[in-house]
Amino acid sequence: MDWETFKNLRGSEKKAFFMRNGRIYHVVMAQQFDRPFLEEICNLTTRIRQIAKSNEGTKFLLGLLQGKRAMLYFTQPSTRTFLSFVSACQILGMQWAEVRDPSISSEMKGESPEDSVRTFSSYFDLIIMRHPEPQFAEKMAFLLNQTPRPVPIINGGSGPDQHPTQALLDIYTIHRSFEDHGGIDEKHIALVGDLKRGRTARSLAYLMKNYRDVKLYFVSPPELRMEEDLKNYLREKGVKFEEHDDLEEIIPLVDVVYMTRIQDEYDKEGESKLIPYERYHFKPEYLKILKPNAIIMHPLPRRDELPVEVDKDRRAVYWRQVRNGMWVRTALIAMIFGVDKKIWDY
Repeated sequence: MDWETFKNLRGSEKKAFFMRNGRIYHVVMAQQFDRPFLEEICNLTTRIRQIAKSNEGTKFLLGLLQGKRAMLYFTQPSTRTFLSFVSACQILGMQWAEVRDPSISSEMKGESPEDSVRTFSSYFDLIIMRHPEPQFAEKMAFLLNQTPRPVPIINGGSGPDQHPTQALLDIYTIHRSFEDHGGIDEKHIALVGDLKRGRTARSLAYLMKNYRDVKLYFVSPPELRMEEDLKNYLREKGVKFEEHDDLEEIIPLVDVVYMTRIQDEYDKEGESKLIPYERYHFKPEYLKILKPNAIIMHPLPRRDELPVEVDKDRRAVYWRQVRNGMWVRTALIAMIFGVDKKIWDY
């Protein structure tokens, strides 16, 4: 099978291709994750956090992947995703290297990104990448699987398409927030902002098929509505959703408000400047109508859509999200390399 054929398969048809010996290997799309996996990674993340609280536990974690090496190939700007993966590698004792600027790599000599990644696979045991091209991580996982030395690929963000590890840390954050309030089942979740180009909201929405009676509210300008492919997927999986353009009327109805910034890096001619995006800002007065046990999330970076005055409210969990990202990505790497059993046995 060639890449053109493979990329047009349904996500469910691709899932087995990203596994090895019944375990997760490549991490490229949110559709890979089923509920047992999500519960497993949430529990493993919590276990790692518990172990890391002591010096002895920290030393144990440091010894798990000594001798393994990771390449972070980030050709789009990143702070949280990049640093949380660096931290995850450090927690597990992995050495790491980075290529963040293609202008100082052989790509400036005409080398294709595909050949660059193939080169990384000769030196490293894991490749974590962020790339502006949709499906690029998936393509590289497919191509490396055809080589004598396949190594795991983790998608750290691919254009406006997917951000599966952000979805994992978001699920963990929601899971932890509602552990004593029925879990994620039956929750109402508002995804707010630039949903057309926001890969974090897309990836989180994909995961809602794994939970019972969840309802999604897509709140966005008409020009930035969620794409039809994702909505068709939700219809097929029986996930309820509504589309709205009034954020204030939705606030009292939901358990989770997931704010996002406008993704104007994908503008072609500055068209985002013509959209009245301030209508999709979370105003401090909305705190008065938000449910007492609701949470406010944001994948960050933020702009004016989430004012700093909201930070001090106990329902604002986006800084917790940031820290959760480090621990979830640590758990994910541990699972890929099969050291999760050692963690449970510790």
